[in-house]
Amino acid sequence: MKVNGKQSWAVSPSDVVYHFGTSGLSVAAATAVTHPLDVLKVRLQMQLVGQKGPLTGMGRLFLQTFKNEGPRFLYLGLAPALTRSVLYGGLRLGLYEPSKYAFNWAFGSTNIFAKIASAGFGGAIATALTNPVEVLKVRLQMNPHLSKGGPTGELRRMISEEGVKALWKGVGPAMARAATLTASQLATYDETKRILIRLTSLEEGFNLHLITVAGMASTLITAPVDMIKTRLMLQKESKRMGSYKNGFHCAYQVMLTEGPKGLYKGSLATFARLGPQTTITFILCEKLRELTGLNAI
Repeated sequence: MKVNGKQSWAVSPSDVVYHFGTSGLSVAAATAVTHPLDVLKVRLQMQLVGQKGPLTGMGRLFLQTFKNEGPRFLYLGLAPALTRSVLYGGLRLGLYEPSKYAFNWAFGSTNIFAKIASAGFGGAIATALTNPVEVLKVRLQMNPHLSKGGPTGELRRMISEEGVKALWKGVGPAMARAATLTASQLATYDETKRILIRLTSLEEGFNLHLITVAGMASTLITAPVDMIKTRLMLQKESKRMGSYKNGFHCAYQVMLTEGPKGLYKGSLATFARLGPQTTITFILCEKLRELTGLNAI
């Protein structure tokens, strides 16, 4: 881990707290800002389950839901979303540097492939550990009536009726999505920064961080995997939805009954959310790392 510009393997407990804490807080802040788009994404992903037909656009769905449920619907599931963000964000970003340095120690290199593998590993592990909170968040976002008992009440009901294994529904696609997304975000961000510093007059700071994030392309492959993950997590909550055996079976059924476009339901909301969330996360994380004496990512 780098602390105050130096490579250090013997770090204090406070350095570890700063390392994971800055990551978790930055992701939580970005989540709080973009949460309404996440709610819309989940609602869009569950449209016309098992049926082909015209989809309601994001704008129309927002107006319809706002009229029926009020502004409160935009922040359904916020408590578990923030809880997950602190844990998931802290692990997802926090594991990146140690993994990258482990690659350097083992293979003597931190090239782009090592960065992709390190970021993918962090994203997958973070998602596997926090999947129960993600399941809870998605359920609350989809059904406003569940929130009356609060996250704790819904958690008890889910375990009582569906068993503990329900907390890990959709964990496979969730890990695949997180690994792909984290690899594309972190590895691209890290490598792009190094290239810009080497080829331009830019130095570590706000301008470099903003330009680097703004140039990142959203990963198209994560949209279908995210939709499959949501369907698996909500199986018990939708009477129209058949029983999906796993992620591949879910993808097959969606293709069969809803067509290829079915895999991209909610993709506009996903991309609309991804840009601001990524920008806020990296810029805030870099600033917090600077304030706590840690080097930039």
